[in-house]
Amino acid sequence: RWFTHFYIVSVLWNGFLLIELFQAKFLGAALPPWMQQLHSAFGRDLQSQNTGNEHFSALLVLLLLWLHSFRRLAECLCTSVFSNGVIHVVQYCFGLGYYIVLGTTVLWQVPINVRHGKGSSMQICWYHVVGIVVYIWASLHQHRCLVILSNLRKSKSGKVVSLSHSIPFGDWFERVSCPHYFAELLIYLSMAITLGLDNVTWWLVVTYVLFNQALAAVLCHEFYQTKFTSYPKHRKAFIPFV
Repeated sequence: RWFTHFYIVSVLWNGFLLIELFQAKFLGAALPPWMQQLHSAFGRDLQSQNTGNEHFSALLVLLLLWLHSFRRLAECLCTSVFSNGVIHVVQYCFGLGYYIVLGTTVLWQVPINVRHGKGSSMQICWYHVVGIVVYIWASLHQHRCLVILSNLRKSKSGKVVSLSHSIPFGDWFERVSCPHYFAELLIYLSMAITLGLDNVTWWLVVTYVLFNQALAAVLCHEFYQTKFTSYPKHRKAFIPFV
């Protein structure tokens, strides 16, 4: 249940970063001094030039990240039916910090000259369109799968009647045990595409998500196989057909 806290932090923090970056790009406002100092320490050189469409790409990714966090928060509050499971305090602290670092990482990809209101042009490229399409596609399927999971614990009237586990069917559950984890990977992959496919930093984020979600999916898959003798044998753990 405390996963909800992660998305509250993400909505607030990444929403703040999104507003700051929007003002810097379109209104010529300067970012707070502490942000500029962080950028100088961990981001690009002060003389870095705006090559390509990086500033607009970063703005789009921050928007996608905020929308993802907002949707997940709404699902945690209104859709999901959580069991009585717990998480380790280290995992909880890491989760809170993760979404703060995530949005800040996107902000660091913006050349410093754009942050001072220069280069306010906007150019929509093919990778923006492809990235957003993949993002919407993956988000829709993730939501459907989360609804399927929550309905397993509800009656037809929508009342929660059980906290036990059941075998889910429908949508991507026909192929994998944890399609919502696979959709999460696709969402982060869509952001890598939106950044132009050549952002090494974000590909490291995608790699982390891949291993993190794959581990969770394999553990969940093994749980299903152990608990239910009739569990579909053709289902994979995480990635369809793999």
